[in-house]
Amino acid sequence: MSSNDHGIEILRDRLRARDGTGIMVCGHGSRDQNAVEEFSGLAARIGQMFEGIPVEYGYLEFAQPVLRDGLDRLIAKGARDILAVPAMLFAAGHAKNDIPSVLNTYAASHPDIRISYGSELGIDSRMLKAAAARIDESIEQFSSMSREETLLVVVGRGASDPDANSNVAKVMRMLWEGRGFGWGETAYSGVTFPLVAPALEHVVRLGYRQIVVFPYFLFTGILVKRIYDACDEVARTYPDIKFIKAPYLGAHDLVVQTFAARISDIIDGNGLMNCQLCKYREQILGFEEEVGLAQASHHHHVEGIGVGEYDDDSVIHTHSHSDAHDHGHHHPYPHRNHPLGPRTLYVGSDE
Repeated sequence: MSSNDHGIEILRDRLRARDGTGIMVCGHGSRDQNAVEEFSGLAARIGQMFEGIPVEYGYLEFAQPVLRDGLDRLIAKGARDILAVPAMLFAAGHAKNDIPSVLNTYAASHPDIRISYGSELGIDSRMLKAAAARIDESIEQFSSMSREETLLVVVGRGASDPDANSNVAKVMRMLWEGRGFGWGETAYSGVTFPLVAPALEHVVRLGYRQIVVFPYFLFTGILVKRIYDACDEVARTYPDIKFIKAPYLGAHDLVVQTFAARISDIIDGNGLMNCQLCKYREQILGFEEEVGLAQASHHHHVEGIGVGEYDDDSVIHTHSHSDAHDHGHHHPYPHRNHPLGPRTLYVGSDE
């Protein structure tokens, strides 16, 4: 038995010793059916890991079941002490506001139920190793060039929270140094800047013969596909440069282990959000007016909406950062008109 298996066994025993414990995996939701299936598959793996403990999942929007339905299912299975873990890479608005708001509203109407909320996956050695494994497998499959000849571009989701965006840059830097790439750059799929195409147009000027584009995403979806499409478009313009599209994280074993660690953190009372540079608590440069904004979800009006009623996963979030469509609790993103973003990926009539 490996040390990790032994640790999971100990955690499983601790969960079983808690009367009425259940685990709730909280996701965002996607228009892409493959993404929805991947997420449910991850929840199933967590359920297998903690056999004997009820595990359910739910989404903020765009997919079923929504969070409250997953919570209902846990209660129906006898859960009264619910450990809710956000399936989020970093803590931005979804993890800090939207999911807690839904959970708090649900808990208020179920006074006999206790819901303990965990922290995001965050910057974790296991997550970095999983990312490195995805990058390594793509290079081994498609290239024989040295790392020194290769430039790494890590693409994050992008948020209106500079703390979350800076974490993507930190992941990139740690992968860059840890794997010895010749250079590294960070890009984003939306909301902030630089977006993928402008970032790639920039890095091709650095003279590297090979560029690896790695989406630091948990699952597939429209945004991941657009990242790959942007890569293909730039690659056609620069045929002398080899572009490699690395796979996203997926339910890598180390990702699943990180979820287990976050569940353990909740039990130990360590499942706390890192608020050191949170724009809602500190006056972060450029975001000073967002300090003290009320915690509220802007997903209540799209919970469970089916395919075809919005263009893609990101329309609501794009609108929430514009002057034209503000739900009343989101300050407009101060750099929304930046020339290298943040809405370039959303422009067009291809939907």
